[in-house]
Amino acid sequence: MLNRIIIMGRLARDPELRRTQNGTPVASFRLAVDRDFKDKTTGERSTDWIDVVAWRQTAEFVSRFFTKGRMAVVEGRLQMRDWTDKDGNKRTSAEVVADNVYFGDSKRDAENGGYGGGSYGGGSGYSSAPAGGYGAPSGESHSEFAEIDDVDGELPF
Repeated sequence: MLNRIIIMGRLARDPELRRTQNGTPVASFRLAVDRDFKDKTTGERSTDWIDVVAWRQTAEFVSRFFTKGRMAVVEGRLQMRDWTDKDGNKRTSAEVVADNVYFGDSKRDAENGGYGGGSYGGGSGYSSAPAGGYGAPSGESHSEFAEIDDVDGELPF
């Protein structure tokens, strides 16, 4: 069986970081994901609002580096959850359980309010580690990142 999903969109609000009774970090947030096609009658793109849940180091990474309006790429799996509302009605919710979360815009775009001149996807190169570890934007020290001082314009391959 295969349950894999990759979505890219902007955070609708700041991530909410909580902890379980055992102290495990869990972050929840919602992505606004534009559809790839326009409505025939209005010419507008529809937006899907997708709930995302991240656990452990990925949750801490998201809550530390992402804010409302920031572009994010989420890789994970789709999960359906059954629950009962306050009126006793049975409900079902769909959410993405994030394995990895990546920046979908540059740090400069984020500093300018998260909207980078209409470029869809920007490409930043910063991400959480594949095992759900931390990524660090430029300007912050982290052993996995190094400054490149001497760039002569030639490709190394």
